[in-house]
Amino acid sequence: MSAASCLLTEDQFLCSICLDVFTDPVTIPCGHNFCKTCITEHWSTNVKCQCPNCKKVFNTRPELHVNTLIFEMAAQFRQSAQQKASSSSSEQQLSKPAEVHCNICTGTKLKALKSCLVCLMCVCMLCAISDHKTHDVVPLREEYEGKKAELKVEIQQMIQKRRLKIEEIKHSVELSKKDADREIADGVQVFTALKESVERSQAELMDTIKEKQRKTEKQAEGFIKELEQEISELKKRSTEVEQLSRSEDHVHVLQSFLSLNTAPPTKDWTEVNVSPLYEGNVRRAVSQLEEMISKQLKKLFTEVELKRVQQSAVDVTLDPDTAHPELILSDDGKQVQTGDVKNILPNNPERFDTCCNVLAKQSFISGRFYYEVQVKGKTDWYAGVARESINRKGKITPNPQNGYWIICLKNENEYKACADPRVSLSLKSRPEKVGVFVDYEEGLVSFYDVDAAALIYSFTGCCFTEKLYPFLSTDPNYGGKNSAPLIISPVNQTM
Repeated sequence: MSAASCLLTEDQFLCSICLDVFTDPVTIPCGHNFCKTCITEHWSTNVKCQCPNCKKVFNTRPELHVNTLIFEMAAQFRQSAQQKASSSSSEQQLSKPAEVHCNICTGTKLKALKSCLVCLMCVCMLCAISDHKTHDVVPLREEYEGKKAELKVEIQQMIQKRRLKIEEIKHSVELSKKDADREIADGVQVFTALKESVERSQAELMDTIKEKQRKTEKQAEGFIKELEQEISELKKRSTEVEQLSRSEDHVHVLQSFLSLNTAPPTKDWTEVNVSPLYEGNVRRAVSQLEEMISKQLKKLFTEVELKRVQQSAVDVTLDPDTAHPELILSDDGKQVQTGDVKNILPNNPERFDTCCNVLAKQSFISGRFYYEVQVKGKTDWYAGVARESINRKGKITPNPQNGYWIICLKNENEYKACADPRVSLSLKSRPEKVGVFVDYEEGLVSFYDVDAAALIYSFTGCCFTEKLYPFLSTDPNYGGKNSAPLIISPVNQTM
């Protein structure tokens, strides 16, 4: 029986219903074998008594009897498979201290020799030909070698990723150190300039106070000299009176008294006084000094801030594919102005078709960037940044809700920030060059009067989620009145 079973394939000992080694195998009239329990349950759930393999239908349910020959052969096959698995397990234990057990076996766990590619579990030889008969399996060593190779590659990738992260952190530290050194240098420059300004203002204040004191002293000396002169005259008159009082010539004395009764040339000193220098005068001078220092300090900080943002300068060129048909762009993409005719151009999705707008070729989705545009000679213009998904067709209302962060000049002298609602801007001078700065992560867009080193306006608390493009609009030329170009200018640091 053992020799006969070795000639049979393992498929012949598997029930086609449960795909496991036969348990109480029975043979039905058509000659096919099944587990008694499997064929009974199959016929109980189906109206027809039909063979699951050949589909032969039996009018009456056949009586089932265990096929003792198949039963014995299946039992010997199961025992043989277990012995082989046990023997192989013993050999492996002699050569290797550790082994992997089958994840499927119930009771005594046999050593896993294969890996199931479907269930991703380790299985023994018996389970590989029973429970996992229809699954793809590979030798455990082959799976182990493959997994080991994959793990080595994965570990190397993890090491490389961490090395790159180390380099990134080191680079960030270097950038941070450079920023810190620059901020320190800027701070020293600010406070050095402030110290010099304070010392200069202090010297001026001291000179002013001393000059006022000299004038006060000179005025007082004049008053004293006059008073002493009048005192001398009055003493002289007093002496004359005393001398007359000793005379016996009463007629002469009376006549002299009449002449002496005329008052000497003196002034009324009641309202004359010397104004004290201190108190209000000094306090007012100090207050003026404080105000002047505050203005100078604010200007210095703005200059330093502008210098800092200028270090984020980028090269900007205008994109002709986005330009309104009336716009004329220079060959280098650095200038744009409104023409007198509307050019015939493809109405591609990127192009503005109603407003005289144009975007830059460059876009930014992180970090900081800065560019400058000359607006000299124009009566109307827009400048700033816009997100990629803005509407480019038809009438446009530029504001942050619609994807625009821009400022503008309208009607020669009306400066506005295009917020919702618009914000009127009061500027001390007329900007000829405007700087545009964006900090993507900070959510900040700031505008500067470059020549005056003054902040014009800032959009704060912005939430950027897509690409941002530098944006310009020339507006119509209004019969040549607004024909001057907008020019992307090279950035020259102001300090």
